[in-house]
Amino acid sequence: MKNNLKSAFRTFDSGYRDGLTEEASHSLDLARCFSLVFLHAGCLGIIWVGWSWLAIIVALALYFTRMFAITAFLHRYFSHRTFKTNRFIQFLFAVAASTAVQRGALWWAAHHRKHHQESDKERDVHSPHTHNFLWAHIGWIASPKNFETDYNSIKDFAKYPELVFLNRFNKLVPAIMAIGLYFLGDWAASQWASLQTSGWQILIWGFFVSTTLLFHGTSTINSLAHIYGKKRFDTGDHSRNNFWLALITLGEGWHNNHHHYMHSARQGFYWWEIDLTYYVLKIMSWLGLIHDLKPVPARVLEEGRKIDSED
Repeated sequence: MKNNLKSAFRTFDSGYRDGLTEEASHSLDLARCFSLVFLHAGCLGIIWVGWSWLAIIVALALYFTRMFAITAFLHRYFSHRTFKTNRFIQFLFAVAASTAVQRGALWWAAHHRKHHQESDKERDVHSPHTHNFLWAHIGWIASPKNFETDYNSIKDFAKYPELVFLNRFNKLVPAIMAIGLYFLGDWAASQWASLQTSGWQILIWGFFVSTTLLFHGTSTINSLAHIYGKKRFDTGDHSRNNFWLALITLGEGWHNNHHHYMHSARQGFYWWEIDLTYYVLKIMSWLGLIHDLKPVPARVLEEGRKIDSED
């Protein structure tokens, strides 16, 4: 009972310290497992609420906008600082990424920075090679060992109290979004009966279905992108470039490129490597919302062309 209460505290306040032993830290966290099961089980609600074009549009819109918040900001900005922006835009997209239910921006970025240091080695917490596919894809998130945020790894952004708040109470924003989606669907049903929707339908599709797909789409980079695809560069790990993963993650599938040179805002190094996240970032830079996008160095591009010509 005591351990379950501690697990519950960690669920709602990620800043809660419970003094886990090293042995316990290698187990699975009950509350975190319940959260993941609850998220997936909620998708079954489509059996009762049915579907409508509005529900599908909302689900797809939330998938791609939140995927952009993850790939552009959690990854390319908070993890690698490949461009610059102001404090308001930084906070705005940290909030947007929080709706994805993938913990806070500081936790996400701190873990990702460590991943690059230990990629596919024993200390890499989500390598499908040193662990297994299921652990790399989803299991590692439910481990107490990986629960706390290493603020020492993310000192550059941990100085902002608003980001620390979002990181600590990371369930708050998703809960607000879920409630908002219910009332959006309820309002749409009352205004336009022809849409054949409801509050529950928009909640199920917009939150549960969209968020579950988003979770697995993001996770494919930890799992599938280290197994399937082409290795252009010798990076010392198993990172791969995968066109199909690049499509569903808006450009993150060019993973071998990224592991070879992580400091660029662009992961599809060449014009034929579709990188939708970078295209949107470029537009944002034209609008003055962000600036100083770091390019791929000419030497790296030339190295890649030489490798491709030899294949």
